[in-house]
Amino acid sequence: MRLRLPRIAVCSNVLGTAQLINRALYRQLYSSPLDSEYDRLYPGHIPTTPVQKALLAVGSGAAALQNPYRHDMVAVLGETTGHLALVRLRDRMRNDPEGYAILTERPRIRLSTLDLAHLAALPEGSFGREYLRFLDENRVTPDTRADVKFVDNEELAYVMQRYREVHDLLHTLLGMPTNMLGEVAVKWFEAAQTGLPMCILGAALGPLRLSSSRLRTLAASLGPWALRSGSRARCVLSVFYERRWDQSLDELREELGIEPPPPLTLTSTKKANTAHAGLVS
Repeated sequence: MRLRLPRIAVCSNVLGTAQLINRALYRQLYSSPLDSEYDRLYPGHIPTTPVQKALLAVGSGAAALQNPYRHDMVAVLGETTGHLALVRLRDRMRNDPEGYAILTERPRIRLSTLDLAHLAALPEGSFGREYLRFLDENRVTPDTRADVKFVDNEELAYVMQRYREVHDLLHTLLGMPTNMLGEVAVKWFEAAQTGLPMCILGAALGPLRLSSSRLRTLAASLGPWALRSGSRARCVLSVFYERRWDQSLDELREELGIEPPPPLTLTSTKKANTAHAGLVS
């Protein structure tokens, strides 16, 4: 008589095996010396072969599927699966004067590059003031964004880094909190806007973690709004946000083609921060 393993057990074994492979490959990549400094295309870069990238993608995807709050695994998944989308985003930035300036100047969004006193002095409703309010109310910081490691092109690595560092700015533009519903709405926007496989996966799987009432809200209003805004809006990576702090948030939304957000009930900061940590990388 042949035994039949439950599907859950089989899936668990597959995920476990994928994570073991991922950990072993991680140790190999981090412990093996590079052939030469030439192999490093940028600080922190870890060159990988297509086979290694595929193994990292499978392993990180399995880990992220099992625990969506593993922001490190979400980051690896994005880097190892996003090449074609990053090329398209880079080309869109090159064809936009403001985006081209960003690619040329390579600004970074860090606490060390932000003038918090200036942002605090801006009038209510300005983009900079609302961004600072978002950071304060949700107790988040732009310094938590992981550095890119596995993108084997220096310019594309910067595009990926820029995508990560503008994530909180997108929360501000979209008026979305950092609870699970807000994060899923932002992921739907990012999926339509960027085409990154990681965003598409997050947009597809994120709703599975929502309550029935929030799932109805997503389906009825937030989801269609996010997809519509993401597909119609100007490339959000081509905006030099550091030069837009003084601009009215409503005016910036109108310029970019982002519709005002539908009403959304906020939740506690503690729960919101937990969701934010796992879905932004």
